[in-house]
Amino acid sequence: MEEALNSTIHPTCLQEPPLAVDIIKQLDVFGVALYSMLTLMSTMSLLLYLEECVFIYRKVPSPKKTTIMWVNGAAPVIATMACFGMWIPRATMFTDMTSNSYFAVVVYKVLILLIEESGGSETFLKRNYKKTFKISTGPCCCCCPCLPRVLVTRRMLFLLKLGALQYAILKTLLSILSIILWTNGNFDISDLEITNTASWINPFIGVLTIISLWSVAIMFMNTCNTLRSVRIIPKYAMYQLVLVLSQLQTAIINVLALDGTIACSPPFSSRARGTMLSQQLMIVEMFIITLVTRALYRRTYDPLPSDPHETDNDQNTNISPQAPQWEPAA
Repeated sequence: MEEALNSTIHPTCLQEPPLAVDIIKQLDVFGVALYSMLTLMSTMSLLLYLEECVFIYRKVPSPKKTTIMWVNGAAPVIATMACFGMWIPRATMFTDMTSNSYFAVVVYKVLILLIEESGGSETFLKRNYKKTFKISTGPCCCCCPCLPRVLVTRRMLFLLKLGALQYAILKTLLSILSIILWTNGNFDISDLEITNTASWINPFIGVLTIISLWSVAIMFMNTCNTLRSVRIIPKYAMYQLVLVLSQLQTAIINVLALDGTIACSPPFSSRARGTMLSQQLMIVEMFIITLVTRALYRRTYDPLPSDPHETDNDQNTNISPQAPQWEPAA
């Protein structure tokens, strides 16, 4: 029965992803226009990011400028890796792992950015002295409103940093391990057998991801009102959007490809075609996100008052903070 089924399937649908030269040979006029446009988008994303890094380096004080560069680099890096994966499908394992490892560091840097926008660790602790933080937030404990509030202490701040940092370190190490096992044929996301290493590594990475996102969500939910003057809500929304598109959207497309919902189209098998569609969508989405984040970060904001009581007085008297100042393009 299986042999009869395989005989009805185009032989290229059972092969590995095509080489770059095979893709070029198969391109028609529409394909050339599509690939050229997507390549231009990813290149523009990278160039806009580099220009923004120059602006941030000149206008933003240390150490916040390094953190902002890391956070802003999420969309351009993912778009660049997606472009490489689109042209060289057999390198998708390496490009995806690179993007995921970089974004794992970005998750930690978002937490650090929230602290630095509050004035740094010491100012953050002074501003929130004797206050309590709500920890019943997503994605881990949003269904547990009965959880007690936690007093803001130096130990609590350390645990939040540790919760996000563990993902940045372990995700990178597990990505390297996955690539090593993949080269030996022991790592295959399409193999759901219990003996496959992917069946053990991926769920563990999922647990690490939830813990890190929970730490960042706790910090954001308890500081978003204080940081409204620096447009922290749309900045955090862009970070969340990158997370959803790069992780959830890609996972859904991969499942559809493995299930056969996405049909093969020579020279692409079902899985390779699903990966190609995911890469192309990612380039367009990350290009748009790059433009939005550039509008949010390529300006200077007035720092928060160093005296916590000054912030309280501004809130009580309904005095709106000074509007952000636009800087001319370099």
